[in-house]
Order: sequence, then C-alpha cells, then structure tokens
Amino acid sequence: MLDVKLTIDPVKGFRVAGIHGGLKADNALDIALIVSDRPCATGAVFTTNRVKAAPVLLCQQRLKDGAGGIRAVFVNTKCANAATGATGLSNAQKVTEWVAEKAQIKPEQVLMLSTGVIGTQLPMSKIEPAVEQAYKALGQNWNNTAQAIMTTDTRPKMASVLIRTSSGEYTIAGIAKGSGMIAPNMATMLSVIVTDAKMNPAQAQSLLSSASQLTFNRIVVDGDTSTNDTVILMASGASGVQLDSATEMLQFQQALTAVCASLAKAAVRDGEGATKFITLDIRGAASDADAHTIGNTIAASPLVKTAFFGNDANWGRIIAAAGRAGVNFDPDKAKLHMVKGEALAKDDHSQEIPGLLLFENGMPTKYKEADATATIKETNIYVTLDCGVGSGRAIVWTCDLSHDYVDINGSYRS
Repeated sequence: MLDVKLTIDPVKGFRVAGIHGGLKADNALDIALIVSDRPCATGAVFTTNRVKAAPVLLCQQRLKDGAGGIRAVFVNTKCANAATGATGLSNAQKVTEWVAEKAQIKPEQVLMLSTGVIGTQLPMSKIEPAVEQAYKALGQNWNNTAQAIMTTDTRPKMASVLIRTSSGEYTIAGIAKGSGMIAPNMATMLSVIVTDAKMNPAQAQSLLSSASQLTFNRIVVDGDTSTNDTVILMASGASGVQLDSATEMLQFQQALTAVCASLAKAAVRDGEGATKFITLDIRGAASDADAHTIGNTIAASPLVKTAFFGNDANWGRIIAAAGRAGVNFDPDKAKLHMVKGEALAKDDHSQEIPGLLLFENGMPTKYKEADATATIKETNIYVTLDCGVGSGRAIVWTCDLSHDYVDINGSYRS
C-alpha cells in the first residue's frame, strides 16, 4: 500500500520558492518558481481547449524541441495571459529569459504557467523584480510554493511518496491548483510534479499521460475546460535510481498515479463552493470509454449536482443524464446504488454492489426515502451505476453545485 503524504520533504536536485510579487493584494503569495540543478526529462499534458494561453503554446513548443533539458518552471497568478495575441506570447518568452538569466541557463530550458483572468496582459513591471525575488528565495518551502499558485483555491494542494527499490530510493512530489473551471480534458488544472528518479523524456511523457488519464481526466467541478490547463512531470535523476525493468516502471507508474489521484481529488474537494465529494463508479458499460462518457455526463449535470447540494436523492436526474450521454445505455438493464463514503469497503468487481438500491429493471425499487435522504446528506457519497451491458468501467470524481459557486464566479474579476 502506497503511503501518499499531503506534505513534501526535500526532493533531490530541486529548489522551490513561493513569494508575493505584487500581483495579489494583502501580501498574498502569487509567484512560484521551481528550479532543478540539472536538466530534467520532462513530460506534460495540456488543455484540449482550442483557445490556448500563451504559456501553453510556449511550453508545447519547448517540449517539442527539447524535452530532455528543462531546468525551471515559473508560475504567475492573477493573469492567465490567454487571448492576448502576439504580445502575450512575447511577454511569456521575456519572462523565461529573466528566469534563465538569474539561473544561468538557457531560456529554452524554462517553462511558464499562468493562471487568472483571461484577456489581460502580464504586469511585466511587477514580474521582472518578482523573478529576482523568487530566485533569491529558492529553498525547500513547498507549502509556500503550493500557496503561490492558488487562485480561488481555499488551501494548497500537495502530495508526495517515497519509493524504495533494490538500487536505492526516490521521491515523487507534486503541487497543484484547481478549484473551478475544471472538466476532464487532459489536465483540468495546473500542476507541477517532480521526481529524482532517472528516465528519458519518452518515458516521462508516457508515464504522465497514463497517470493523467486515470486521475486528472476523471474529475469534474463545473464542466468548463480552461485555456491554461497544464500538468508537468520533471525527472532530474538526482537520486541515481534508474528505471530499467518493466517491474520498476510499473512501480513508478503506480506511485505517480497515486500522487496524481491525490492532487486531482484535492481539487474536487476544494471545488468552488463545494460541500460534498462524490465518487461515480460506472460499471457494466459497453466499454471503458462509454463508462467514462456516462460518468462525465452525470458529473457535469447541473441538475444532478444541485440535487446533491440540496440533499435531494433525486436519482431520476442521474438516470436521465446517463441516457443522454450519447453511448449505449439501456435503463431496463441498469442498477443504481448509493452509499456513504469515499470508497467501497469491498471492491472486487463482484455482482454484489453495496449500498442502497434505488433503481432496477427500469423503475424505482421499494427503498425508503428516509434512507436515501440520510445517505445523500453525507459529505462523501459513493454512487454506483451498473449499466448491465458489458464490462466497461470508469471512476469519475465530482462535487455538488452550491450558491457559493455562483457568488464566486459572478464576481471573479472584481
């Protein structure tokens, strides 16, 4: 069993900083910098939104040209630098030049992430001195670094795991920001994950893509896909542990997926105005892809999400959402269960699904409404929908939709 911690100890080869650069009020941390003392094999996943922010375009090009030589990642808040044209791209490039100058590396070895309001240009007069300030602050304060990338997040998101092998030990550690504008299209948040294990860029990309598919691609807060979504994996190799065998690669893949899952679920728990964490377990679909599609449709449904917020066990909305997902779904073969908790006590893919059976054979069961209401009032709720048509399965994590979500997003720019 992997012991994923919600804190980060020093990771060999990396220094980090989170500082107040004047972008936010009240001395809030708003600039982050992560620097490696050696070139890193790097993989990344990005938003599938056709409107891509300047830092996304910059990162994609630099990873295409040199995914084995990345040394630093700079992150700013308050300004997404999206829909900013040639000026926005030029500004992003200039910031990486400032970072490179301080770190005595090449600009092409620096990646940049931005988060905040779309359509505003970077406040370059504030960022230039902030780069120097962040570089001077480099150390091992991961908590400050995680805080410095937050926007509407209410708390920092961190996760790490230590893996011991026959040839030594290595660490995987990550920070993330994510609270709103989250839907399962590649990254759905900003996240930087580092490891001191040794690998090549192709391995880093493959490992991250696989982990993201089962984690960051399985969360929904509001169904919106950001212009800036990015998750980066940097492998420094400073531990000296080389992933040589298939067994070692599998061990790393499992550990990376566990770290990504922790960060992804933390984003859902911190969903803007969220009061509940909901696991959707879609089973018995025609394929895994169909199960994922059904789960996403349910998770993004405002009617489903508001019913959870209102403690209304309105299972009809769940069934209706599954029926409009656009994939094979037969209500006469489906079964819908609901139980309190984040995970099932027993999950062996058996036919016996725990929890209150609400719907079967195309109609409601003879459940007691009081029992259903008691379940949906819980903070953590596990919903199982067995489609009864195949062996496809997918887990999707989501949250409810509250009045606070409207308040937060109705005044986001102000």
